[in-house]
Amino acid sequence: MANNQKNEIPVYLFMGFLDSGKTSFIQDTLEEDYFNNGDKTLLIACEEGEEEYEDQILADSNTAIVYVDEEEDLSREYFLNLIESHQPERILIEHNGMWSIEKLCLAMEGTPMMIYQTIVMVNAETFDLYMNNMRSLAVEMFKIGEMVIFNRCTKDTPRATYRRSIKAVNRRAQVLFESSDEDLGEEDETLPFDVEGDEIVLEDEDFGIWFVDAGERPDVYRGKTITMKTLVFKSVRFPKGTFVPGRHAMTCCADDIQFIGYLCHTNHAKSSSLKAIKNKMWIMLTAQIRYEYNDQYGEEGPVLYATRIEAAEKPEDPLIYF
Repeated sequence: MANNQKNEIPVYLFMGFLDSGKTSFIQDTLEEDYFNNGDKTLLIACEEGEEEYEDQILADSNTAIVYVDEEEDLSREYFLNLIESHQPERILIEHNGMWSIEKLCLAMEGTPMMIYQTIVMVNAETFDLYMNNMRSLAVEMFKIGEMVIFNRCTKDTPRATYRRSIKAVNRRAQVLFESSDEDLGEEDETLPFDVEGDEIVLEDEDFGIWFVDAGERPDVYRGKTITMKTLVFKSVRFPKGTFVPGRHAMTCCADDIQFIGYLCHTNHAKSSSLKAIKNKMWIMLTAQIRYEYNDQYGEEGPVLYATRIEAAEKPEDPLIYF
């Protein structure tokens, strides 16, 4: 087999709910010169939507296709049999959005299959519907998606809001927006708080929006001062004089609550209402926003330098939502 020295078979995983545009995107990919290089390709289609694969495109790209009707059919033995029968040099999987990604990954263990790229297709017209009714399945895809592509967008599509929804669960995902029939224009970056001045004041419910936006747009926040109510998280792993001010966020469901925040230095902070910062206490924090490389992040990101810390009351709703 001509894959590589380790005999791995690269797998390109396409995810998304029904009518999200996976089939069209895969067919377009198969026709691209950079992808259509003659390698023997196996396409595993786990659902059949309105769009069908064209026989000529499959033939021209040296692609064999198999259809999977039941999630239970995806097993280690099934994959090994397909590899033995088709001898592919690469595999494309059009996954069923109603099936578990975790089960798929478990089924690939013990096979030569190795995921090389993960792409999530999203129909912008139905994004809110699926997020409201099938959030856990959607979030499972977004967490591992390297690229998330929203199609069927219009000028009214709230692109900034949708981008933050994805970045809340996967900061490294590349989020793209496509429209086939109109120019989308500039993306609306309207925020519920003012970022035009040197000082930013957050309402309790706006922490999550700021957290995502600050990680994405350093030029907007670098050097500015922010005041916000946060929860204190301290750890022995943190350098002396630092903690993470943050909030608990529900990105998926009640079983998927996580703490989010950025590292904060307290060396020059003042206070009139507390003598020490204790773990799990609520504070009103005023800090300067800088961008630095930090070992806790593994990359450059927002780092806060506290100028004032005061004791605060717990907010009416301690959770934030995306």
